[in-house]
Amino acid sequence: MNIDMTKVANIILYMLHKQVKQLNDKKILIMLFLIDYNHLNFCGKKITNDKYIKSARYPEAVILSELFDIIANSEDLEEDDERIYLIQELFDYLDIEIKEKENFIELNFIKLPDEDFDESTFSKDEMKTIHKIVSLYKDFSSRNLANECFKIEDVRKTPKDEIII
Repeated sequence: MNIDMTKVANIILYMLHKQVKQLNDKKILIMLFLIDYNHLNFCGKKITNDKYIKSARYPEAVILSELFDIIANSEDLEEDDERIYLIQELFDYLDIEIKEKENFIELNFIKLPDEDFDESTFSKDEMKTIHKIVSLYKDFSSRNLANECFKIEDVRKTPKDEIII
């Protein structure tokens, strides 16, 4: 698993700092796709290193979606499961509140008192991309954000359940 959880956690901290509206697990996944897609197009590489597949509703981060599902369902993992370390790294920066809704479980993210966004985690180009996407989409609902993704040619032409980037 090649995902950079320090960068993921710091992007979430940045979103919290910028007061992104209705920030939950779904919105984070979509925003991370837009950040990685944009950075890949302009700089030739992704920031988080996750893979994104096309689902019916929005592009889904393969590893992070799985980690969020484990957290939401309070799954127990084996001691040597690498996902434990990835989840723990996320909890080093953030607290995650599990909210059970009627038909789904939502994760809300809370900044730990002693953790602040660390700009030094990112290159100058990565910061430009993150700032650009967060500023552009911070007031969008998850649904409208998902609709924005489906305006992207690469997303539209990718078959469902296939890797977009």
